[in-house]
Amino acid sequence: MASSNPGSDEEDVLVQEPNAYVRILTLNRPRQLNVISIKMFSQLTELVLAYDNDANVKLVIVKGNGRAFCAGADIVTLARHHFDDNRRYGVKLAQLAYTLCYVIATNSKPQVSILNGIVMGAGAGISIHGRFRVVTENTMFAMPEAIVGGFPDVGASYFLSRLPGFFGEYLGLTAARLDGPEMLAMGLATHFVPSTNLALLEEALVSQVGSRTSSTCDAAFISAIIDEYSQRPAPEETSACRKMHVIDKCFSHKTVEEILSALEEESKINTNGDDWLDSTIQSLKMASPMSLKITLRSIREGRTQGVGECLVRDYRMACHVLQGKISKDAAEGVRALLIEKDGNPKWDPSKLELITDQMVEHYFGKLDDVEELKIPARPNILPVSRSVTTKAKL
Repeated sequence: MASSNPGSDEEDVLVQEPNAYVRILTLNRPRQLNVISIKMFSQLTELVLAYDNDANVKLVIVKGNGRAFCAGADIVTLARHHFDDNRRYGVKLAQLAYTLCYVIATNSKPQVSILNGIVMGAGAGISIHGRFRVVTENTMFAMPEAIVGGFPDVGASYFLSRLPGFFGEYLGLTAARLDGPEMLAMGLATHFVPSTNLALLEEALVSQVGSRTSSTCDAAFISAIIDEYSQRPAPEETSACRKMHVIDKCFSHKTVEEILSALEEESKINTNGDDWLDSTIQSLKMASPMSLKITLRSIREGRTQGVGECLVRDYRMACHVLQGKISKDAAEGVRALLIEKDGNPKWDPSKLELITDQMVEHYFGKLDDVEELKIPARPNILPVSRSVTTKAKL
């Protein structure tokens, strides 16, 4: 298998060219769970754009080295740059991350993401916006931003809002974790392939795409190859996927306060006790109140917006979060949970009832000190239903 890089440990993105038609990109920071740096975002964008413009390239495979596909953006480095009141690094990181997500979402070449491990934050952004997402028994997905003082970004309001019912609100507000079968059931994944079959799948994709006489590889052709190695395991009986009636009943409410109240009422009705309800309530109470407020609004707005609009709004929100004018919860959350790891963030505002509509509105307002995100002009029109399905498959 030819490679454009010699493959040393110092290379954060390994690029393989097994033949003229397939490119394999491997995130290669296993000790850091393949978190993506500014340099990596820039490099990945250049590569994806180049492949999109290369008539020979028919397929791009993206995977991670080690036990993670990608645990998100390099927030620890961001913290070291931002928390001295210099947010230029964070703004640049957001700009590059969201641009990459848009390029992937509008890419004309099929992308197969192999999610064999941890998938969080930006890891979701660079995979779920692509055409195929392959999960395994090792997959663990989450959008944990609300518990760290941020919000689910990288266009998450686009794909979360298109999940069945109000499951997207549940994921975004509680930072709940999903395994491979759950991702498949909710439409976040397109295929489940046992990890023991991944090498065979990759070989099949490389050889069959390479031998195809057509100048392009349509989605049906790629999907048929993956189907040969796929299974459809059902979520466990205790899975949140099997609690859609409660999720829709509670998370369909207009405000976070009403959602929390509905969950607490549901807990009172359930005399047998429900660990899922209790943990869901506890997750909401542990999260940043401001994060919960802006996350809910973001997902609700995403229901009627295209992926580009969602990413432009994400950029506005991220810049306001980094500015810390209304709340410095992002800095506090990273300090308490990722840097010092005392696990005891001091949120400010500390309660939902202390947050006014005007405070929330600030995060969605136009930027006055940095330029708006300029997403690149793309020739491909993105169908509304491309990123995720809208019907649960249990």
